[in-house]
Amino acid sequence: MTPGSNIPLSAARVTVDVAAPVRLDVSGLLLTADGKVRSDDDFIFYNQPQGPGVTYRSGGGTSPDAIIVDTAAVPPGIEKIVVTASPDAAGQTFQGIEPTATIRNGDDNSVLATFTPPQLGTETALVIVEIYLRNGAWKARAVGQGYANGLAGIATDFGVTVEEPAPAPTPVAPPQPTMQPPVTPPAPPISTPAAPPAPPAPGAGKINLDKGRVSLQKNQTVSLMKGGRPLLSQVKMGLGWEPAYRGKDIDLDASVIAYGPQRNHIDSCYFGKLQIVQGAIRHSGDNLTGEGGGDDEVITVDLGRLPQDVTGLVFTVNSFSGQKFTEVAKAYCRLLDAATGEELVRFDLTSAEPQTGVMMAKLIRQFSGEWEMTAMGDFVKSRTVRGMVKPAAQAL
Repeated sequence: MTPGSNIPLSAARVTVDVAAPVRLDVSGLLLTADGKVRSDDDFIFYNQPQGPGVTYRSGGGTSPDAIIVDTAAVPPGIEKIVVTASPDAAGQTFQGIEPTATIRNGDDNSVLATFTPPQLGTETALVIVEIYLRNGAWKARAVGQGYANGLAGIATDFGVTVEEPAPAPTPVAPPQPTMQPPVTPPAPPISTPAAPPAPPAPGAGKINLDKGRVSLQKNQTVSLMKGGRPLLSQVKMGLGWEPAYRGKDIDLDASVIAYGPQRNHIDSCYFGKLQIVQGAIRHSGDNLTGEGGGDDEVITVDLGRLPQDVTGLVFTVNSFSGQKFTEVAKAYCRLLDAATGEELVRFDLTSAEPQTGVMMAKLIRQFSGEWEMTAMGDFVKSRTVRGMVKPAAQAL
């Protein structure tokens, strides 16, 4: 297909996948005759994969993400489904990247058409194809319209409410060039007593794993050292929560964001992208209700296999549905030895704010090779992990 061309659809159910040399985020929007969504529920993407007649399918990093359209199930009043794509890496453009959309018969996977938008440059997001209704028949059109302000620009154009974290205040001093060793702010200096008789007061001091399980309070730090050696085996970060009101489901999403030494975003691991950094970080998948005992979602980190350019990890929890953390009870995170299941570190969230995101904990690699875990409990106005990238970088 060429830009502007269209074909009639010979199948009622079609799949549109978008492939490229880099990982892409693919989304779909259900539009009415005025070219707008009816509500944010009509924006279908990795964090909201189901809509009326439209489904997002993750490729899991090994195959392209796709949008599946069942035209027979599209509700009355919806006249167009646009399929969008944007590079997963923050700030990356389509310069030198040639994405190809393939429209397939959803039943037998046969190819109906392909489209590669020409002459791309500084665009960071594309409306690549659209499935639309004309005179009672469904058709597909090649579009290739680019946006320089990313997926948020597309979403805003079509009427989706995009939440962005408030800009951070201007720092009074330039940021440090590297995350390690950590620079102590004007607060009580970090000390390492040889044998602390009890857990330190909130925000003061640092302990290790020699005395067994450590229970942290907000802003406390533990060195992942045991017997004088850094812990470099597989660990699991379990995150859990319960509804504050009986019978009410809470659909929260646990994620981890990986950073480099300049606080640069490397990648994010969430239920729509279950593995990052060559499989050294893996996600257990999504829990839609928060019901049941034990951890709701688990992220496994192989500390010994992490690339050297990964020096910071921030674990976050978000509520895409808009439920606030004042509706959540017993939220916690805990670090376990993946081999034995032994709980090493635990942090229980004891306060809540009416926000949709929270940074639970961070792991930072030191020059010595050891990792340190700090309890955070900092709330952010963001319903997705994408909105947590900037505030989490500032918190490192």
